[in-house]
Formats: sequence, structure tokens, C-alpha cells
Amino acid sequence: MSRADLEKKPYDVATMFDGIAKRYDLMNDVAAMGQVGMWRDLMVDALDIDPGDAVMDLAAGTGTSSTAIAEAGARVVAADFSLGMMGEGRRRGAPVPFVGADGQHLPFADDAFDAAVISFGLRNVHEPRMALAEMVRVVRPGGKVVVCEFSTPTWGPFRTVYEKYLLRALPAVAGRFATTVDPYEYLAESILDWPDQESLRRWFVDAGLEKTQYRNLSGGIVALHRGVVPVAE
Repeated sequence: MSRADLEKKPYDVATMFDGIAKRYDLMNDVAAMGQVGMWRDLMVDALDIDPGDAVMDLAAGTGTSSTAIAEAGARVVAADFSLGMMGEGRRRGAPVPFVGADGQHLPFADDAFDAAVISFGLRNVHEPRMALAEMVRVVRPGGKVVVCEFSTPTWGPFRTVYEKYLLRALPAVAGRFATTVDPYEYLAESILDWPDQESLRRWFVDAGLEKTQYRNLSGGIVALHRGVVPVAE
């Protein structure tokens, strides 16, 4: 998949996710070598949920992350731009409401949530900084914004091996489970093009968040970023 193809967000990406909705979660587990569940649990921990908190899960897909957040005691809204993904989540019985949403123009009021999270979806937004600003807008002062996203391995030799895996092995493995490898070629390219940990932390600062921090998972394959919406003095 060429660079020009990657620049066709968001329509092509939405259509792509519609087409792979039924196998998306399975392929995630295969591509991540079984680590997705661990990453999801740590994402829920990063939200630091109090019982009854209202949480927006952006790019929620089939609702697997939303379900985990709800099981921690939160009231969750699963927001996504793919009708196919949300339809698959409803078919599976995810215990959360789904709302169609463009991450760049969220259909929610200011300060509507106690926290907002996006897992492995921010890099799929055409203007990710705009989506981050929208997440900040809909979270109340003192609330948390969390991003769980693929990132840059911290050890150089492993980073080289990982990049080769993304470009060669991931599409090959995907071909055994999916009808087309194009989505997984896109996945590999989008991960390699994504900002590193410190760059994303600076995006958090630019969006007005305080107490910004990140935690590397699995040697930096994934990073959890968190910030707090400032409270006016």
C-alpha cells in the first residue's frame, strides 16, 4: 500500500474497517502475539476509574475495550466511525451503547465525561491532533485522557527486527486469516509513521493537558499516554 493510499483517510480507512469487522479482533490477537488482553487491562488501570464514572471510548470498534472499561465500573459510550465495526459489536452483545462519531468533530457536549480513551485508533484519524483536542474538550476539568497506541521499541536492535516483522511477516500472517492483506499493510505503514513516545507526549502538552506521562509496554511496542484536563483556578 503506497503513501498516497495512506493519505486517503478517513473514507478509505472507514471502508477498510467495515470490511474486516468480523475478523478484526482475531487478527489483532494474532498480530500482537497474544498481548492485546494485557495491554487492554493496563489501559483500564490507567483510566483510574471510580464507580459510575462516565467514559468515552473513541475508535471503540467492536466494543472489546469498552466492555473491559464497563466491567471496571464505568458508564461507557463506545464511539466509532465504522458502521461495520459497531454492527459487529452489537451482534456480539457488547453491553455498551454505540454512537457513530467522527473523532475530529465529536457529537458530545463540553465536559460530558470523566475520562476519554482511544486504543489503537488515534493514528487512523485524518487529523489526530484535532481528535486529541476533541477528547480534551469533552472531558471535565480534572478528568483524564488516555491514549493506548503502537509506538517505538526502545532497544535499537529489537526495533530493527520489529520493523521487518511489520513490513514482511505481519501481512504474510494476515494472509492466512484474512481475505486481503491490504488492511495489514496499512497497519504496518501507519505504525512505522507514527510519532514516538516523547513526540506524542508533547502533543498532549500542546492540547492543554497537565501531568502528562507515558508508560512503555512490551519494550515500547505499545505506549500508554495519560494527561489530566486542567482545573481552572
